[in-house]
Amino acid sequence: LIFFHNCYLYNILYIKKNMSDNYSLIIKNGLSYIDGKLIKSDIGLYENKIKKIGNIEENNSKVYDVSGKLVLPGIIDTQVHFREPGSTDAEDLESGSRAAVLGGVTSLFEMPNTNPPTANLVEFEKKLKAAKNRMHSNYAFYFGATPNNTDQLAKLKNVEGCCGVKLFAGSSTGNLLVADEKDIEVVFQNSSKVVAVHSEDEAILSINKKLIRKGDVHSHPIWRSDECAISSTRRIVRIAKRYNKKAHVLHISTKQEIDFLAQHKGNITFEITPQHLTIYAPDCYDKLGTYAQMNPPIRDKSHYDRLWYAVKNNLNDTIGSDHAPHLKVNKDKEYPNSPSGMPGVQTLMPVMLNHINEGKLTLNQLINFVCENPVKIFGIRGKGFIREGFDADFTIVDMKKKITIKNKNIESKCGWSPFDGVEFKGTPVSTIIAGKIKMNDGKILGDPDGTPLKFN
Repeated sequence: LIFFHNCYLYNILYIKKNMSDNYSLIIKNGLSYIDGKLIKSDIGLYENKIKKIGNIEENNSKVYDVSGKLVLPGIIDTQVHFREPGSTDAEDLESGSRAAVLGGVTSLFEMPNTNPPTANLVEFEKKLKAAKNRMHSNYAFYFGATPNNTDQLAKLKNVEGCCGVKLFAGSSTGNLLVADEKDIEVVFQNSSKVVAVHSEDEAILSINKKLIRKGDVHSHPIWRSDECAISSTRRIVRIAKRYNKKAHVLHISTKQEIDFLAQHKGNITFEITPQHLTIYAPDCYDKLGTYAQMNPPIRDKSHYDRLWYAVKNNLNDTIGSDHAPHLKVNKDKEYPNSPSGMPGVQTLMPVMLNHINEGKLTLNQLINFVCENPVKIFGIRGKGFIREGFDADFTIVDMKKKITIKNKNIESKCGWSPFDGVEFKGTPVSTIIAGKIKMNDGKILGDPDGTPLKFN
């Protein structure tokens, strides 16, 4: 009896040991970004979680060898426009998420300025249903603020997949607009989420319309002037502080805003886009014409230089692509009838990794901007870090690989990039989401099974 009892205990312990050594995927031989350092360490995944970090002996588990590559936390793009519902000829949730995964982006925040806008709980639920089993990346959606829906903003705290409230203080693509100060105040008063702001002053935009030169996109930053941006941002900060609410100011484009926002941190955070860090006026309009048109505009080099000052000194909090695709047939229209916006979710990482290779920022800074800070600002659960128990989302990067962006390789339905023909050094070579390899060497793998992000 003692003999059989001991055999029984041995078998139980053996089974438990084998179970503890069981992984659905082992990532081996890469340099992993863990706690701010690149460490040679294996990562064992079990289903959709990180099970073990350390030396892992190969067993019957599937092994993914990433020798010579960097293993980064899954990249989070906190501003994309996928145009569904409405302009699905230019983009939809499925095509946009394909572009994201090809660019190494594992999670994203999608914007509400669609047609109809995502500005009530019924439309929000429709978007969640439209995303299910169609998006390759993880996702969350912004709820659009209007002067008339503030009663719903307090109800968003526990709504599945809601990352925040989007407020258009100045008009842009779509018809969402909250221009009057009293209405902006009510939005902040009632919001139970971070309020992300398109910060341009609508009154100044209206006055400046007389400065538009028909057929000349060089007048775009004159119409949407730096005064227009800083005037709005001062107002947003004043209101957010008055009500002790979080404001995240999107796509900052002026030197005045950088200097002002550097003095008002805390519950005020802000984003810069890769476009504003890579091209500047007048060169971009000379070369690209209306394809360089976006809101707020690409400005001259004095603004570009101050944006880089912010990045180098960690003044900004996030870098988001502001992926905003339009078909060529529309971008080719005579200014100002041409729409504003550029695609960018697929090129965010190659552009920024190239800037790292050029010594303009460090890898640590980029991970703060596209992984750790989005988690801290918005309260995303289980993302942004390589830690045991966290979600198994990774962006595998080859810092030495050179690629040339080509319009024909852009996955977005718009079929173009402002960086067409430009060579970049450093690119994502694999995207892992929920423990599954979803992109490898430029090929999308598996079905679209992304899930809504969860928030604290």
